[in-house]
Amino acid sequence: MRKAVWAVILALFSALFAACGFSTDWLGKASSSQPKETGVTIKVLAVGQGDAILIYTPEQTVLVDTGDTGEISRLRAALKKEGVRRLDKLIITHPHRDHIGGAAEVFRLCDVKEVYDNGQPTTTNIYREYLKTIQKKRIPNYSLRDGDVLDLGGGAVLHVLSPTQQMVDERGIQNGKLNLNLNSVVARIRYGNFSMMLTGDAEIPTEEGIVNRHEAGELRCQVLKASHHGSKTSSCESFLKAVDAELVLISCGENNEYHDPHPSVLNRYQKHEMNYYRTDKNGTITVRSDGKTYTVQPEYGKINEPTE
Repeated sequence: MRKAVWAVILALFSALFAACGFSTDWLGKASSSQPKETGVTIKVLAVGQGDAILIYTPEQTVLVDTGDTGEISRLRAALKKEGVRRLDKLIITHPHRDHIGGAAEVFRLCDVKEVYDNGQPTTTNIYREYLKTIQKKRIPNYSLRDGDVLDLGGGAVLHVLSPTQQMVDERGIQNGKLNLNLNSVVARIRYGNFSMMLTGDAEIPTEEGIVNRHEAGELRCQVLKASHHGSKTSSCESFLKAVDAELVLISCGENNEYHDPHPSVLNRYQKHEMNYYRTDKNGTITVRSDGKTYTVQPEYGKINEPTE
């Protein structure tokens, strides 16, 4: 009799979760029931002056970076709007607050299966809590290095281009000071004939190193996520020439104190015939590809909106 009662209760819970758009994995634990992608969808989320990039492949859901601590409400709203309750992979490009700041909220909202980062520690409370949560939840945690390849499922592959082990060993010291941006994870997503470059906050020395270590064919892509929010510390000529993208996506906050993207960088993009969208002017920017062609859909606004 008790078994029959529990069967009815579980059936009722399953129906409730199904009505809300989720499926039950085990004892009512919810996971996203996002429709399976027939291609790859990449969303550069509008989370202010930070990065958060959501990737759907035919088999996996991946989040690259988690935005800043002051913009957690935006990240939360975006994940809920997307119905994301499970992440096959969380990738943190580097432990600056505007990239790792929303990690605690991601761990709270989502069932995270694997975590990847650059393996470079820092002393901030945010980073320490990030590590504690990973250990407490017993989530597998891996460090990414130049040459690593991640299978994102369904034919989508992530090729890591930076940092090297030597770069991490040298701790990103520049002119006697620590610069965590230098060891940002830089990687190229490839799906069929489509590719997109993810750059974190890589700066010019990192970009030049990537160009020197890799053949042009390993770097060319249709879409480039702008390094370091379009800061003048990034997007050097040699890197832009090697990547040869058609479109640049810039993640930055409205009227941010750093004045990103810098006008000189926007001029550089246009010099290389690269159109651009920016999250402060266009909201969340969605790229979709079937492996042959791709489309780009901003939430609002026009292409190539200049800095005011």
